[in-house]
Amino acid sequence: MTSSTAIFEQLPPLREVIARHGLSASKALGQNFLLDGQLLDRIARVPGDLAGQRVYEVGPGPGGLTRALIGRGAEVIAVERDRRCLPALAEVASASAGRLRVIQGDALDIDDAAEAGTGAHIVSNLPYNVGTALLVRWLSGEAWPPWWASLTLMFQQEVAERIVARPDTSAYGRLAVLAQWRSEPRLAMKVHRSAFVPPPKVMSAVVHIVPTSAPAGVSPRTLERLTAAAFGQRRKMLRRSLQALGGAPAALDRLGIEGERRAETLSVHEFVAIAREMDARHSPAADAELG
Repeated sequence: MTSSTAIFEQLPPLREVIARHGLSASKALGQNFLLDGQLLDRIARVPGDLAGQRVYEVGPGPGGLTRALIGRGAEVIAVERDRRCLPALAEVASASAGRLRVIQGDALDIDDAAEAGTGAHIVSNLPYNVGTALLVRWLSGEAWPPWWASLTLMFQQEVAERIVARPDTSAYGRLAVLAQWRSEPRLAMKVHRSAFVPPPKVMSAVVHIVPTSAPAGVSPRTLERLTAAAFGQRRKMLRRSLQALGGAPAALDRLGIEGERRAETLSVHEFVAIAREMDARHSPAADAELG
């Protein structure tokens, strides 16, 4: 396996690459470049052994994390929207013996499962402006287990804390429920703002997520509707915030969950139970029984 150090030695330093290609980070694209080789290697180690594994990377920029992933033995499929970065990524591809394929385009418009294939790991220093949208897409969907084997993603620290938050905390909300009801997220490492070029105004953190078994009898779509209603008006009592959501108030009663509680006090298990009850009451069998 080619070492990460060897990949870095074959290529010019990232600062030189950025200067030579005029790659000033675009605020409009949510770009902040990581240049510290040791830090990038630490991030690439988070998913575990990547030797011979496929990795899907969004927003590689000049290719710092890409170098580290290839150095860990991965085959990388990288999606980059910014055409200015393509020559720098081409240099990485030339040094990687065919282990890098670059797709130019917007990650929100790309069929990532088709491009990366089942079992790929997603590892990205996500552009801030699309990070949450991509995470929600990867965590949603009826099919489970998902096509990806793990997610290792850089977010603003505030977003990372929302993903791993526990009930009865200010960070706990829809993102926590979505991430935790059928996967296990953990805060893998914090990254100081000074590590980026240019430094963002906020701290960042890497979250690692692995899929687990999905609870039976629960539709992700129902759970998303439930949490949207509950946390959309989080200062209101549950009975009021869920009033417009058909079947939800009655589900609270059947489960013995007090309607005077607020959304942030409910556990992920309780949200799953409400969604399951809602789905059970609207299933074909239940409709036939009611009829």
